[in-house]
Amino acid sequence: MALNIIDLIKGQLGPALVAQTAVQLGESESAVSKAISALLPAVVGGMANHAGNPTLVDSITGASSGNLLGNLLGHTQGNETLNSVLSVIFGDKLNTVIHSTSTFANTKEDSTMALTNIVTGAALGSIGKYAADNNLKESGITTLLEDQKGIVTTLLPAGISLASLGIGEVYNTDGTTTAQPVVNTEEKIDVTRAGQTHVNPEPVASEDGGSIWKWLLPLILLLLAAWFLWRQCNKPVDNNTSVVTSELVDTTFTEISDNAVSSSQTMTDIDLNGTTLKGYNNGLEMSMINFLKSDGYANAADDAALKDNWYEFDNVNFKMNSSTEMNSGSMDQLNNLAQILKAYPDAKIKIGAHADNTGGDAINQKLSQERASYIKSELDKLGVASQITGTEGYSNKFAEVPAGASDAERAEDRDIAVRFTK
Repeated sequence: MALNIIDLIKGQLGPALVAQTAVQLGESESAVSKAISALLPAVVGGMANHAGNPTLVDSITGASSGNLLGNLLGHTQGNETLNSVLSVIFGDKLNTVIHSTSTFANTKEDSTMALTNIVTGAALGSIGKYAADNNLKESGITTLLEDQKGIVTTLLPAGISLASLGIGEVYNTDGTTTAQPVVNTEEKIDVTRAGQTHVNPEPVASEDGGSIWKWLLPLILLLLAAWFLWRQCNKPVDNNTSVVTSELVDTTFTEISDNAVSSSQTMTDIDLNGTTLKGYNNGLEMSMINFLKSDGYANAADDAALKDNWYEFDNVNFKMNSSTEMNSGSMDQLNNLAQILKAYPDAKIKIGAHADNTGGDAINQKLSQERASYIKSELDKLGVASQITGTEGYSNKFAEVPAGASDAERAEDRDIAVRFTK
């Protein structure tokens, strides 16, 4: 099966980028996401159908040594390379693409042009990086692009088509219109605020109206759903499994040592020198209290002895792309932490926030630092300001999961945590 290079690109168009772009362009985040969902398959499809064009191949090769992915918003404005590539893949149809996408997504045309540059920049940068990482030469890049012809041309979201974009003929190698087969399965692509691509199969009506897929596909989906539910109901419970519950798809923490805690998500009473706290079994509160009671902190010679032992918050999560709005339950755990520090006034902590590999380093650095600082400000209000030695946003410095992975897979690279300091 050919590699779908859209999977390489979508991680660069995540929620942090969508949010920042929406603010910069004066558009809603939903409109920006909707425009991207139309532009991404159109751009990749255009590249696929001009795979051997020297300008396109040279631009991809050059992108591997550039820094397009590091600052898509800044490096795609007025970029002559992008202008040349768009001219290659859309020709005189570019204005039609912009107009049709603007109508579809309800965005201004100048905003759509800026988004087209961003999507094209993300495509060039992602493909260029993949080519460099896999030592692909010009012929390898051409083959990779040609393999996309059968993948991307049917991935446009419902409500827009190649014809409405004015580029239907661009996707035929001989310049003619190819008739649709009697039976075909179209796939629609949706790019969410998380930068994820969801492909939803929809049966396309056959010319004779009697396609077997009209009843067979729903039956298959129903059987798969029933099988999945059966598996879930009969799946044994593993009490050692850490369950991460978070709306975050854009940032937080991963510098966790081998001694870092995991939570079985079982709420229990925790004794804090005669005071009862509510927390997760083996979660942040219990682990920190046990460490303090064991004199682990008192016996630590210096900060170096403590720096690798981070304690992840179990219940402190921020709303999407926000550094000031926390989800329900977050303050309860901050209150618990404040009580622990008050019970051990000699103990000091540092707050850290990390990010996954989506969104770009500059965006992740800013958001992770702001979140760490906000946690400190809330703890300051609870009367433990003197026991917090610092905050640090680590961006995606320690992230290990590729940007193209699913959000669930990237979750291990996102969290907020604290560690003891001297």
